[in-house]
Amino acid sequence: MAYGPPPSPGQGQQPGQPGWQQQGQQAWQQQPQPSAWQQQPPPSQGRNTAQMPGSFGQVSHDEKSWALMAYVGQFLIGVIAPAIAFFGKGRSPFVRRHAAQGLNMGLAAIAVWLVGGLLSLAVEVMIWVPLGFTAVTMFYLVYGARAANRGEYRRVPAPVAWPIFK
Repeated sequence: MAYGPPPSPGQGQQPGQPGWQQQGQQAWQQQPQPSAWQQQPPPSQGRNTAQMPGSFGQVSHDEKSWALMAYVGQFLIGVIAPAIAFFGKGRSPFVRRHAAQGLNMGLAAIAVWLVGGLLSLAVEVMIWVPLGFTAVTMFYLVYGARAANRGEYRRVPAPVAWPIFK
C-alpha cells in the first residue's frame, strides 16, 4: 500500500517502460531500519539498573534514588540529607560514594560560610566569597545529582567537596 504518488520516472525512462513500476514499488516497499535509540535494550540489562564504572556491578533503582537524595536533599535540609544517606545506606558502594561526596560538599559550604561570615564583619566585600562558593556548590550538586540518577559517578573538584569522608 503506497502513501502517495509513485516516484517520477528517472532520467531516460518513460512510464510505459517495464522497469519503471518495479523500481517504484521496491522504493515504497522498503522499510526503514530502526535507529539505535528506537531499539530495545539487550535483555542482559534490567530496566531499572545501569552499569557503574568500576567493579560495583549493577546499580538498582533504590540505590540511584538514595544517591540522588544525597544531593537534592541539600536544597531542603542541608547537610542532614547526605548524612542520612551516608549512614543509612552506606553498605552500598554506589550510595556511599555519592553520599560521601554530598556530605563533603555540605561540610565545605558550612565552613566557608562560617569563615566568610566572620571575615565579612571586618571587610564587607568578603561576603561575596561565600555567595560565590554557594553558586559553585549548587552547580556541582546538580552535576552530581544528574550522574547519580543515571547510575554513574562523577567526581566533584576537591576545592568544592573537601575530601573529609570517603
